[in-house]
Amino acid sequence: MAKVEDALIENLDAFVGFARKRVGDPELAADLVQDSLLKALKSSDQPRDGEGSVAWFYRILRHSIIDLYRRRDVRDRALDRLQTELPDQPDAVAQRVLCQCFKRLLPGLPGQYRDLLQRVDLDGASPKDAAMALGLTLNNLNVRLHRARQRLRERVEATCQVCSKHGCLDCTCDDKHPAEARRRPSKE
Repeated sequence: MAKVEDALIENLDAFVGFARKRVGDPELAADLVQDSLLKALKSSDQPRDGEGSVAWFYRILRHSIIDLYRRRDVRDRALDRLQTELPDQPDAVAQRVLCQCFKRLLPGLPGQYRDLLQRVDLDGASPKDAAMALGLTLNNLNVRLHRARQRLRERVEATCQVCSKHGCLDCTCDDKHPAEARRRPSKE
């Protein structure tokens, strides 16, 4: 058994090089070799001599590489299938169900909050890209975005009242919101 282990350790660099040529990623190759070594050392049918152990280990390593490609292929096919099943744009039902009250409330937010919500939540910019465009650190942007969402949530709850407690789906609010009507002076 010590001869097998010695032979495997002596050829470790060759095993990593072999795997690297086949997977193209040095870290992944090292991980594959390490996993294969664990399989080999746990195996009950190890060769008795050190010389046969190298060929035996290459066989185990090749099987690990093949398994990796099979898993990737299955994952890629599942992702492709999912991508074709999901529509690119939200359907009309989803647009109808989502409460649109928040759009009327955005102008009442402070400018920096309104801009962040517009960029990230409505326009779909990544927080990292938005932070770069605004000259902010990602952490600072995330704090401001959290505060902006909190402020909008408070305004939606004050405006929509009951329906906002249930997720603002299929909203029952009409155009005249009670909380906004109370804030505006009457023209009578």
